[in-house]
Amino acid sequence: MRLRGSFVTALVLTVATTLGAQAPSRVRVESFTLANGLRVHLVEDHSAQVVAVNVWYDVGSRNERAGRTGFAHLFEHMMFQGSANVKKAEHGQLVERAGGQLNGSTQPDRTNYYNEVPSNRLNLALWLEADRMRSLTVNAENLTNQKEAVKEERRLRFDNAPYTAALVDSLPTLFDRASCFAYAHSIIGSMDDLNAATVADVQAFFDLYYSPNNAVLVIAGDLQPAATRRLVTEYFGGIARGAAPAAVTCSPQGATGREVVRRIPDRNATLPAVLTAYRAVPPAHADYPALELLSTIIGTGESSRLNRTLVRDAKVAVVAQSLFDPFGPMRGAGIFGAIVIANQGVDVDTLKAQFASEMKTIAQGITAEELKKAKNSWRSSTIFGRQTALATSEAVQYAAMYLGSPEAINTDAARYESVTLADLRRVATAYLRPDNSLTLVIVPEAK
Repeated sequence: MRLRGSFVTALVLTVATTLGAQAPSRVRVESFTLANGLRVHLVEDHSAQVVAVNVWYDVGSRNERAGRTGFAHLFEHMMFQGSANVKKAEHGQLVERAGGQLNGSTQPDRTNYYNEVPSNRLNLALWLEADRMRSLTVNAENLTNQKEAVKEERRLRFDNAPYTAALVDSLPTLFDRASCFAYAHSIIGSMDDLNAATVADVQAFFDLYYSPNNAVLVIAGDLQPAATRRLVTEYFGGIARGAAPAAVTCSPQGATGREVVRRIPDRNATLPAVLTAYRAVPPAHADYPALELLSTIIGTGESSRLNRTLVRDAKVAVVAQSLFDPFGPMRGAGIFGAIVIANQGVDVDTLKAQFASEMKTIAQGITAEELKKAKNSWRSSTIFGRQTALATSEAVQYAAMYLGSPEAINTDAARYESVTLADLRRVATAYLRPDNSLTLVIVPEAK
């Protein structure tokens, strides 16, 4: 059954209001570390006969170096090419035959792999993850076909979509390449770099980053902690510890003293757009909750500031949307941004001027009601986001990596609840400055 948008919107707003006085329920996390350095966090929840096995490797595009970019994303593909006891593509087949689901993803700071299965198949999911951690098949055939898979993904998802290539390739230039290469290059990497990659390069990347001491395993759902600990020890305990990867360096990325504007032609766009991004802060920073709530107020939903002023009132834009850490969270930096797409017949310079004017004064008139609504939105998405074993496992992983401890899953809400109107105005003044920004003016390419 399909529901009309107006009904769905009303329902969401009603639920958010109902949850306004509630806090996310407490999550009990049981943690231990194997002798080889694998950190393990268990969350017992018998509300459904499902369990999520979720591995985060502490490697993403931030760990790449000049001339060897794209490896983190390439490995997201390589990890499904088989291992000592699992044939190519068999990992997915076994999980799906068991009634489960699986996937992986790459962000700047981490690569994750998850399996959500019926709880009586927990041993299968653990065995599969351990086997590829121990013995991934890295050979010329797999490397060649996965290079081509990445290129095809690039063509389909980025090069053929309006505005997307500009976002992925140019937004990272917000950061200084010399002092923070980690975040100053594309998350998908250079196709030339991938073409130049050898089997030896890829094997070395795997040996360094895909070791138990560089991974966190979260298991959430219908589990028995003692039995699960025995299974984890049995399957993962014999995997050798790897060398400790070198620390990633990224000097603080503050204001540069000048506004940077880049004009980018886009062969897929039919309407011009303007994207402005500001250097912000990592999730653990005290200003992060205020910036995230400000982002919601500015550009999330029909009632957001930019949608009201530029789309509905001035009618200079057809789309206005905020972009908060659009590639994923980062432990060494942050991105606060927004994109507006011009209305038919509106000159891009007119759009840019009105957009800039709005961003300059946007925090001055924010009301207590807008802040309350943003908090309710954060709270409801957090509560609903923990209704499945997989979502809970992701929340524990986020807390462990970005907030410093899995237990932070239970304290993060207090940071958002404490944000005041004064905090919103303060962070807007501190971060939303022209000399702290990069503006991409995206224009349709002349045919």
